[in-house]
Amino acid sequence: MSKAKGPDDDRPAPSTSEADAALSGKLRDLERRIGASRDARKEKDGPEKPAGPGYGMALRLGADFVAGVLVGGALGWGIDQLIGTSPWGLAVFLLLGFGAGLLSVMRSAGVVAKRPGIDDDPAGRR
Repeated sequence: MSKAKGPDDDRPAPSTSEADAALSGKLRDLERRIGASRDARKEKDGPEKPAGPGYGMALRLGADFVAGVLVGGALGWGIDQLIGTSPWGLAVFLLLGFGAGLLSVMRSAGVVAKRPGIDDDPAGRR
């Protein structure tokens, strides 16, 4: 290890409090500029939009349809096993489940009028 001096060795080392104060000042300035930029962007873009309100409705409609088809298929399969009319029960109840699922989707979407007192969904009132 050599004891040679470099060009910066003659300069006194800054105290840690001076360096901390300088860094704190720079940090406050940066936070102020970021805040001003963020406020300007909010004014330019307008209010924030909700994150995908249609996704919940799409999932509900898909689940209604799939549930109707699955329940119809399960009922048809069960009837075929009990009575022994394979594949007629499955075919008929699968089509009925398809129709029920489609009707449920159309009611949820508001295409077909809901039945008063029967289709009242307390979760939809929120």
